[in-house]
Amino acid sequence: MSLIKEFKEFAMKGNVIDMAVGIIIGAAFGKIVSSLVSDIVMPPIGLLIGGVDFSKLSIVIQAAHDKVPEVAIRYGLFIQTALDFTIVAFAIFMALKVINKLKQPVPAAPAEPAPPAADIQLLTEIRDLLKQRQD
Repeated sequence: MSLIKEFKEFAMKGNVIDMAVGIIIGAAFGKIVSSLVSDIVMPPIGLLIGGVDFSKLSIVIQAAHDKVPEVAIRYGLFIQTALDFTIVAFAIFMALKVINKLKQPVPAAPAEPAPPAADIQLLTEIRDLLKQRQD
């Protein structure tokens, strides 16, 4: 089988296409969550703790001079990114929880017991006949 034919079969499988769609939607969802965190969630939190802009929180290791840019640890951006991740992870967790609940089979009504085997029926009839003779 040629390499191109194998690749075509691989790429046209449903799982690969589903995965590609999931990645595209996930990237778009990530941008929405990033905007939610940086534009809606973080400003009120910053205001509550004294008007802090988290995107500007950093520890300057070396100040900028001449043509050398500032070297800094931007921990405020890290906090925003960690919050982004937490929200995305929680949303995915909840979505998977719903999907798994929908996948569970609905419990079937209890089935009627199967009739006893022929030899058991015969033995039961013999037992009943013996009881009748004793009475």
